[in-house]
Amino acid sequence: MFPKLAKAIEMAAKAGVPDPEMNSALRTAILNAKAENMPKTNIEAAIKRASGKDSANYTDVNFEGKGPHGALIFVETATDNNTRTVANIKMYFNKNGGSLAPTGSMEFFFDRKAIFEFNKTEDMDIEELELELIDAGLEEIEEEDGIVLVSDDYKDFGTLNKAFEDLGIELTKAKLERISNNPQ
Repeated sequence: MFPKLAKAIEMAAKAGVPDPEMNSALRTAILNAKAENMPKTNIEAAIKRASGKDSANYTDVNFEGKGPHGALIFVETATDNNTRTVANIKMYFNKNGGSLAPTGSMEFFFDRKAIFEFNKTEDMDIEELELELIDAGLEEIEEEDGIVLVSDDYKDFGTLNKAFEDLGIELTKAKLERISNNPQ
């Protein structure tokens, strides 16, 4: 898990400035790494690698396909060698009874959502919090067993993340996910 998190940190640091205070993508990548208990030295090393001249240039690539029994699969990946990645993904689909689909053919089956998770504190009023977050684009808020789950359209990820920072809420998870329109 740590190498995957380190690559996310490197990509975020390369895309913007290597300062988490000025780069919200980097701040989110660091938050997700801390949620998985990644050591601080590993996080700092990933940021340093991103600013080095010999660091790899990763690009985001999406693949769509059908798995066994018609299951729809959406693969999001970051790669420094697109040809190798296409060959590997295609091999995995073929090996397991699936097939790649043309890019964009399954996009409408999934909604992109910004998902945030945090622990509810004793003095936190969920209804009051919901009213405060509506201006930031809040779509849905749920609380179960002391854990609050917030979802929003992916375009409002930065706005909602900033709203949590302004309110002093420490997130345990902040990420973009593809949610099936028709889960079965």
